[in-house]
Amino acid sequence: MPIETTLYSLSERAPAPDDRREGERHLTLFRVGTMVVDGRRELCLIKNLSAGGAMLRLYSENIKLGQKLTVELKCGQPLSGKVAWVRVPNLGLLFDKPVDVVAMLSQSEDGPRPRMPRIETSSFCTIREGASVVRARACDISQGGIKVETDSPFGRNAEVVVSLPGLPPQPSVVRWTSDGFAGITFNRLLPLPQLIDWLKARSGSRNAA
Repeated sequence: MPIETTLYSLSERAPAPDDRREGERHLTLFRVGTMVVDGRRELCLIKNLSAGGAMLRLYSENIKLGQKLTVELKCGQPLSGKVAWVRVPNLGLLFDKPVDVVAMLSQSEDGPRPRMPRIETSSFCTIREGASVVRARACDISQGGIKVETDSPFGRNAEVVVSLPGLPPQPSVVRWTSDGFAGITFNRLLPLPQLIDWLKARSGSRNAA
């Protein structure tokens, strides 16, 4: 799957289905977001983003006109609105109120690093540290890492390999541990299409059960 790009605009109108922002000043960046709809958290690609709304590429179904949803960017800023149009696999979101696009793009690099969208999951994994292998429960996952629940006392900065069913083993580093949980960073980002396919497969397995 080719990498999608996000077009940012200062216009206060929401993107239209065939909107390419021709003739307007814009900055082209890639951005992955988390869509929250009916209590579910799902990944999406943000194709266009203006002060008035956004065009999203979905990996979900059954989104209806007028439906309320919230998009969370890597910076953690929630953008709420309602669905203005649907043209699968894209939809147009009209924000409840205009957003400050300039402030969003000019966040200081000296501040906290943006967090990649995390998706809640319920899957078991194995974690290998040297010759020791333990089983743990995956709580949430992103392209960059995973949070697990485990009784094993991993040390900070321990080098491990995380194996999830349906994904290649991921060489990783333990970043933190607390109260039976651990945060682990993958050495290489998971490709978005691979993560999307894995989430879809997990969802299908739960529905079949």
